[in-house]
Amino acid sequence: MAERLTDLPNVGATCAARLQSAGITTPEELAAAGSVNAALRIRAVEGDEGPCRSLLAGLEGAIRGIRWHDIPKADRDRLWREYRRQAEEG
Repeated sequence: MAERLTDLPNVGATCAARLQSAGITTPEELAAAGSVNAALRIRAVEGDEGPCRSLLAGLEGAIRGIRWHDIPKADRDRLWREYRRQAEEG
């Protein structure tokens, strides 16, 4: 099991710093939050210029333990729609 955020696929130092600024400091916290919620938390810190589709997919891949490119496009699209819906509800 990964001990640090940067041990996860798709999570480098910059992504880990963004997660930490949103209060997510461990792989367990990321998994508990889920990718959409984690992206919304980053957006709350960074403002409307927050996460893009690739970051959201990267977070989901990190939770699943795979590269984001390996997530089926239909899943990536569904996650993005859910993120945008919740972001607009604000």
